[in-house]
Amino acid sequence: MTDTAGSTDLGATTGTWAIDPTHTTIGFSIRHAMIAKVRGRFTEFEGTFVIDSANVGASSASITIQAGSFTTENADRDNHVKSGDFLDVENFPTLMFVSTGAVQQGNKFTVTGDLTIHGVTQSVPVEFELTGTSTNPWGGNLIGFEGTADISREAFGLTWNTALETGGVLVSDTVKLVLDVEAIKQ
Repeated sequence: MTDTAGSTDLGATTGTWAIDPTHTTIGFSIRHAMIAKVRGRFTEFEGTFVIDSANVGASSASITIQAGSFTTENADRDNHVKSGDFLDVENFPTLMFVSTGAVQQGNKFTVTGDLTIHGVTQSVPVEFELTGTSTNPWGGNLIGFEGTADISREAFGLTWNTALETGGVLVSDTVKLVLDVEAIKQ
């Protein structure tokens, strides 16, 4: 078994990769009542990406997320977010990201793509850091990335809110996406 964890040798990254949902987290945080953060994640998704280490700009990625898999571990809150006030999972069952470009700076990448939520598509840059490559005990080549992006939920038509007596609103506009990705080479 070869273990090159932490290696950022781009030559080892060239190829097609399938996201491993059992070792990947697609999470988020959002400010609640102007004072605290609520964190959650999506539990059902699939995606692939192709890395061209000789021409990173030619690399591509796509991911489809099942909106109904949204969870913050609080059933009442989760049901509200899945309702027509927010994600409206009945009418918009998936969220999608399809890359439109990539730029590299060392072991960091900016992957820009079209993110579709609630039937609205916006261009979103996602900052990724290559955390390494490895070979698992069964001979599979693995790669890891950590990524973040800030998006405006209102830009996607998710405008429900309520004013607070003390000023401000119950749910912030800014949602921080947090991605911990492990993928296996195809």
